[in-house]
Amino acid sequence: MVFDGETGHLITALLRAGNTHASNSSVAILKRIVSRLRERWPEVQIELRADAGFAVPAIYDYCEDEGIVYTIALITNERLLEMAGDLLGEATEEYERTARKARLFSEDLYEAGSWPKKRRVVYKAEVMQKGTNRRFVLSTRNDEPKTLYEFYARRGEGENWIKDFKLHVKADRLSCHRFIANQFRLLLHAAAYWLMDALRRKLIASGSRRMQLDTLRLRLVKIGGRVRELATKVRLHLAWGHPGQSLWNALSGAFGGFHE
Repeated sequence: MVFDGETGHLITALLRAGNTHASNSSVAILKRIVSRLRERWPEVQIELRADAGFAVPAIYDYCEDEGIVYTIALITNERLLEMAGDLLGEATEEYERTARKARLFSEDLYEAGSWPKKRRVVYKAEVMQKGTNRRFVLSTRNDEPKTLYEFYARRGEGENWIKDFKLHVKADRLSCHRFIANQFRLLLHAAAYWLMDALRRKLIASGSRRMQLDTLRLRLVKIGGRVRELATKVRLHLAWGHPGQSLWNALSGAFGGFHE
């Protein structure tokens, strides 16, 4: 799934087989998105932020060849843990001295066996009452380690968007027998998400509080009514009073009023 990191808009959703790597077809999707962006805005600066499921050399190489800045989490391994060993020791000493959670950040150059060169890795060492925690992020950004790691951590907002898509628009209901049919169903779910998210953004702009899409669906869409399709118009008949009436009124103002 690809979202615009600044606006939260869903860009695309691609189905993959359960026995393939999470990064399967990701470079192909990136190529298509990047080409469309640069066709419309030739000078646009593009940046990629992704979780460890996309930590593969093919993505690093493509981004570097295309001048795309990237920040991607790394799956922890013994070499990375060893790299962060001294920093974890410092964090442990700070925690023992202050009895408060200690979070320290640093960076180093790292080269996996499948990489043609060393790349910058920023890492966090955290010690708290529950135990220790070490996380690693590969990036071509120039920020200081703490700033860069916190930039990556804000990717967590994308998890809420995924939750909205998967749970509240039922995007995981892919029960067709053929793979291509399920991909088409996923695109239909994506279209539904776009429509509902557009309504939500209109309501937020009108002063309404932000709602999850399932709440919005219950209050705005699942309303008893009658639809009359005429030769030149579609007429929607709703009750004078119902729980979602205030939302309909807000949408009417956002769209400049509903007209017969």
